[in-house]
Amino acid sequence: MLLELVIRNFVIIDELKISFDKGLNILTGETGAGKSIIFDAMQLVTGGRGSTEYIRYETDKAEIEALFDLPSSHPVFAIIESLGLEVPSDHLILLKREILKNGKSICRVNGHLVTLSMLKEIGEWLIQFHGQHQQQHLLFEEKQLEMLDAYGHKAIQSSKQEFQSLYQKYQSLVKEVKHLIDHEKELTQRLDLLKYQIDEITRANLTLGEDEELTKKRNQIRHAEKIVKGLTDTLRILSQENGVIDLLSYVTSVLDSISNYDAKVAKINEQLQSFYYQIEDFAMEMNRIIQEYDFDPKQIDYIEERLSTIHTLKRKYGDTVKAILEYAASIEDEIELLEHKDHHLQKLQSELAEIEQDLIIEALELSKIRKSLAKTLSDQIENELKDLQMKNVKFKIELTYQEDHQGIQVNDKRYFISQNGLDKIQFLISPNPGEPLKPLHKIASGGELSRIMLAIQTILSHQDAITTLVFDEIDSGVSGRAAQAIAEKLSFVAKNKQIFVITHLPQVAVMGDHHYLIQKKVVKDLTFTEIVMLNEMERINEIARMLGGVEITEITKKHAKEMLDKAKEYKHEK
Repeated sequence: MLLELVIRNFVIIDELKISFDKGLNILTGETGAGKSIIFDAMQLVTGGRGSTEYIRYETDKAEIEALFDLPSSHPVFAIIESLGLEVPSDHLILLKREILKNGKSICRVNGHLVTLSMLKEIGEWLIQFHGQHQQQHLLFEEKQLEMLDAYGHKAIQSSKQEFQSLYQKYQSLVKEVKHLIDHEKELTQRLDLLKYQIDEITRANLTLGEDEELTKKRNQIRHAEKIVKGLTDTLRILSQENGVIDLLSYVTSVLDSISNYDAKVAKINEQLQSFYYQIEDFAMEMNRIIQEYDFDPKQIDYIEERLSTIHTLKRKYGDTVKAILEYAASIEDEIELLEHKDHHLQKLQSELAEIEQDLIIEALELSKIRKSLAKTLSDQIENELKDLQMKNVKFKIELTYQEDHQGIQVNDKRYFISQNGLDKIQFLISPNPGEPLKPLHKIASGGELSRIMLAIQTILSHQDAITTLVFDEIDSGVSGRAAQAIAEKLSFVAKNKQIFVITHLPQVAVMGDHHYLIQKKVVKDLTFTEIVMLNEMERINEIARMLGGVEITEITKKHAKEMLDKAKEYKHEK
């Protein structure tokens, strides 16, 4: 739920900081006090469209912050993780948005900079808005189908997952078949290219580690003269007459003659004899190395040419010999496929025909479940609307298939199919007796759309993952018993959700669990909006104002208190 909202330099708000609680939160105030400004701020901080017009006069930027506390199982955390952000261990989410004078926005989630689209993707899982314009998504088929599937989540989940898994395989095969058919010339060219590449790599006859060995050998040849001279000089000093080896031999013979008289001398003699044998071995090894440096002059030309060939292949096919050989192995399979393209195409088409039949079976099963759910949900929505004083309303969820000559064949016709199945959905309504059922967008008014959405929210209150709902004047254009019915439905939904309602009707306001007054003040010729949580007496006065207008009398106060008491009784009984 939304724990806290902070607004700075936003329209006529200087600075507001307000804490909220669960349940039904009522926001009231006189016309022009700034109730819709609070609604706009909530939308902006969750990714809504911004404008420099929201920046308070003579300030540099507008700022909105919103702190949410969510259960650990909330799906928004998967969204946060998929966007590369850290999932908070305390399950608190802090959104912040700044709107600058140049029209740009700075967005943050838990202190990390994000794009506006990322903020919006997260925000859509935190707050759902229902206002004059937000109701319009009720008219979109995609949203209508989402609502139906959410209603029958348990009944439809398994079938829908099975269908969507098959649909992904089906789409992959369709794409592959289409590619083979539509790009025959390009595939032939591709085959020629791959054959040239595999031939070039094969002719090179590469071996693992060859380039490192050749580079090492080349360095040896390039410095051969210097190496041989150094070794020859060293060997001469060691092995010549009266050289190191002769002198060391003489020393050890002298010490050998006196070793029997002193154990320390014997130990030194033993070590020197060991050095003598080692130096002899070193001399033999150096002589062998000198003999190896008898290179054929043509050998350096071969090494340079070979390294040049390997370098050319590296530029084309991989950074190492191993990578080149791995690339060659990978394109061999593609060459095999392209050389037998027609056979592969027949195999794919056969697989596609099989999976298409399975897909049709799953799509029809999914449609069957939806039609059953649609009948039940239609009846429930109709009953809820009657509770909302739309007594003569008829409501129906209609599911049909859309014919498409390029679609999937079911029986003797072809129909459009998508990841959601075959179903084309329409919400139909007849508000008055004798009128035919018509699509919502052709007949429903703004007030009716609000009540339909409230009816759906009443039914889906347990299934929907979004925990905070905002209704901006959902009661516009209604009064009396209809207003009371709306208030009762809002109170019911608020048992499982955090609800914010901006309202002008006392019947709705008295049902709130928490009541906030939004009012405008003028200080030193500057206008400010503030929001305060009302206590019991202040709430009575505000309800009385809503009942009686400008003048608050003892009679309106008494009436307000009676309404509040009855609302408490109703909520206690329910």
